[in-house]
Amino acid sequence: MEQFVEFLTSKDETLKFILDTYGNPIIQKRQEGFASMCHIILEQQVSIESAKACYVKLENYFKKITPENIYYSSDDELKSCGLSRQKIVYLKDLASKVLSNEINFDSFSSKSEQQIRSELITIKGVGNWSIEVYLMFCLQSPDVVPLGDIAIKNTLIELYNCQSLEEMEQVSNRWKPYRTFASFVIWHYYLVKRNKIKL
Repeated sequence: MEQFVEFLTSKDETLKFILDTYGNPIIQKRQEGFASMCHIILEQQVSIESAKACYVKLENYFKKITPENIYYSSDDELKSCGLSRQKIVYLKDLASKVLSNEINFDSFSSKSEQQIRSELITIKGVGNWSIEVYLMFCLQSPDVVPLGDIAIKNTLIELYNCQSLEEMEQVSNRWKPYRTFASFVIWHYYLVKRNKIKL
């Protein structure tokens, strides 16, 4: 973490201010694989708390979230765990692609980021944000910034006065090759300022 902090604070005064004022962010690590991708899909366009509650219900119902459990369950079973019709379609499509070996999470460690992106983008309902969260949290890719994330976007508008995606990209280019850590710093600021986490 020290090397990231040293590099980023020398490149960006705003990140230096955040780190000096609010301390280092917590770097989250999630397990690789199908269950984590399901969790990320559940997190799309809802609060973290709501997605977590839904994920826990799935865990409690199935004991283990596997492609077989999701694919062969009825829509009513999944609805009883809090899934919307849309999210059921997405999770079943993911499960189907894993069962047919179109997507093999175990193979990701030997693949490039671009190869991983091109596989995950084929899942219904999965776009750049979901892929970037998987890369950051599950694979610990060092140089990813999810510019579609509402917290990242709002903080870049607030602190850097960014008015367009192009301007956001220009700011984030300063953080290469440690854009993932910089993103965690931005999230940390966003959550602290909104009293979502206490220092």
